[in-house]
Order: sequence, then C-alpha cells, then structure tokens
Amino acid sequence: MSINDTADSGESYATLAQFQPPTAHKTQFTDALQRAVAKIEQLVPVFGLRNPRMGVEGTYSYEFCTEDEWVASFWTGQLWLAYSLTGDQRLKNSARARRGYFQRVLENPAWHDHDLGFLFLLSCVADYKLTGESDARAMALRAADFLAARWRQPMPFVMCWNPMKRDTPEFATRKTRTLNIDSLQGMSLLYWAHRETGQRSFVDIANMHNETGITHLIRDDFSSYHCYEFDPGTGKPIGGYTHQGLNDESCWSRGQSWAIHGLAQSYLNTGNRAFRDAAVGMADYISDKLPEDGVPLWDYDLPTDRHPYRDTSAGAVTAAGAYTLAQGIGGGAGAEKYTALADKILLGLVENYDIAGLEGAEGLLKEGAAFVDLGRADNMLPYGDYYYLEALMRAVGHTEFFW
Repeated sequence: MSINDTADSGESYATLAQFQPPTAHKTQFTDALQRAVAKIEQLVPVFGLRNPRMGVEGTYSYEFCTEDEWVASFWTGQLWLAYSLTGDQRLKNSARARRGYFQRVLENPAWHDHDLGFLFLLSCVADYKLTGESDARAMALRAADFLAARWRQPMPFVMCWNPMKRDTPEFATRKTRTLNIDSLQGMSLLYWAHRETGQRSFVDIANMHNETGITHLIRDDFSSYHCYEFDPGTGKPIGGYTHQGLNDESCWSRGQSWAIHGLAQSYLNTGNRAFRDAAVGMADYISDKLPEDGVPLWDYDLPTDRHPYRDTSAGAVTAAGAYTLAQGIGGGAGAEKYTALADKILLGLVENYDIAGLEGAEGLLKEGAAFVDLGRADNMLPYGDYYYLEALMRAVGHTEFFW
C-alpha cells in the first residue's frame, strides 16, 4: 500500500463521534470514573509541580520525574481529562503550570525521541483542543516538526530511540536503527499537525511509519515484536527482538496494547482500513489469552514456571484501545465484540486493581509492570493511571480525546 493510500471508512468523523459503546457495566464504570476524578482532584496539592514517574516499591506513593522523562505527560493528561469532565479551574491551572517542563524538552534536541508524541499530545495538544490557547498550539506544532524530522532515509520509519550512557555498546548501536511498537501511539501528533497546517508530509510520514510497523512488528498470527531492526544503509529489515518482553519471539503485553490503541486511533485519524484491520487482528489475538479476571500478564507467552505478574497498564491501554476500535467500527456485531473485550478487561481493573478509593494512595491502579527483568514488576504507573481514566471515559460514552 502506498503511504498516500487511504480507504474510505464509509462513515464521517461526525458520525463516529456520536458512538456510544454498548457496555454492560455502565453504572459500575461511572462510579469508578467518579472515584478516579475525585482522586485526581485530591492529588493536585500533593504533587504540586512534580510529575509522577513510578510507584515506590511496597507503597502506594509515587517517585517523581527528573528532566527528560518520557512519562512526564501522563499526569498532565489526567489533569486535562478531569478538567474536560468538571471544568475545575484548579485542574487547568495545574496542567498549564507544567508548561515550562515541556518548553525545556523542546529546547533540548538531545532529549527528542518518539516519545514527543506522548509528551505533547497529552499536554499542549490537550490544552489547545480544550481551550484554544495559541501558545500551546505553537509548542505542539514545533514538537511535530521535531518528530517528523526523525525520519532517517532510507529507513521507512521515524527514528524511535537515542543511545544512552547506560546502554551497552551493542544496544546503543542497535537502538538507532530500531522501530519499536510503542511509537505507533505517537503518530497521532503528526496527524493532528496535518489537520492544523495542511502540510502533507506530516500525514505521509505517519502513514509510512504505521505501515512499516504493521508489516514488520506484527507477526502473521497478529502477535507482535517489541522491536524491529533495520539496516541503516539500505533500509532493509533485519529482524525482530525484544527489550522489555520475555524473549525475542514472545508477545509483550504492553507492546501489543500500544499497537491496538495506536492503530485504532490512526484509523479514526485517517480512515485507512489497513490500520483498523491490524488492530482487529491484534485484539482478536489476545481475546482468549487473558486470565480469568481479564487483566493481562506482562507477557502473553509467560511460562508456568515464571511468576505471573499482571501488568495493569497493559490492561488499561488495551481496554482504551478496544473501545477506540469499537468506535471505529461504529456499530453492529463488531462494535459489540470489541466493547465486550474492553468491558472484560476494564471490569477486572475496577474490581481487583483500582486503588482510587484508598485513602493515601497516590494513583489509580496497582500492579503495573514497568520492566520485569529490571525488578520493576509491581508498581503504580502514571501511564496505567492515564489510560485507566481514558478507558473509563470511553466506556461511558466519551469520544473526544487528545490523540
């Protein structure tokens, strides 16, 4: 498929925006959403200008981001979502008070990687969409320029990672020629920039990146590689591997979730049926691999002799993505199927892992798995919290987000 080829979805975006998911648990999800928003409001004076990074082991307290942290926008995103529901000016002011952090990101090119999508969609694009603030728009467009400029010909994707001092020499070299699955989520920044400016290169680069991901990161059975390496001199594919999953041929659950959500949202942005079909296949792949409570283990190929750590962040992203997929389908049996999948996962999160109502807890979900092989296997995670809030909102009928 050409990077300029998009298929007609058959429905206008206005029609899709009216979608109401046929959830079976609306009352329970509404109650959980109210608890989550109340917790966010309580945490505003606790966090101040700090952005949560990861739960402190053995507690329900967060440690906080330093400079150059890819997770820095997920609390900001929660603030903007809660503001969209309540109109509480404290939430807007707290989100905007972080703008200096994101300005410093723009001013430090060494910090730029594919996470520009996460960072600026949930901060500046959110601000602009909700308030029309022009400075936020300008910052987000600058971030989109930086993200698009990471296309390194002849490799057919946006360069995802930068080498870091802590990397082994082998991995540092490998990173510069790797496409990772997380990056599919960030392409929405380029689609948004195209809508704002009419500049065709934004959408062309995003489509190219997604199409390369579908071709190489997604296996024939719709499981996925975390990473795929390419020859930087020719752009030819070398092979798939993992950085955070069980092994190179396993299916890391959060990676699968990034792709389901990212491609479903890319379908809403473009109408390209190839994106929706890939998300459908990946959602179908995991549907019979979930534990009884619906919340995935950290890798779908985990053997029985390994501790079965859950990853609630993977569950939250998958649930939000499955609701997005149902919205893209728009109605009928398909929408019911993926709403039911999202409902199963989200209900498991609500009933077994929600800590929003727990006094003193600084997050919404327990038992996230940040990076199991580094010992980060039972954490609150700000991205788990953000996508949990988004999934709850989607479950009760909200369709306007920042992607």
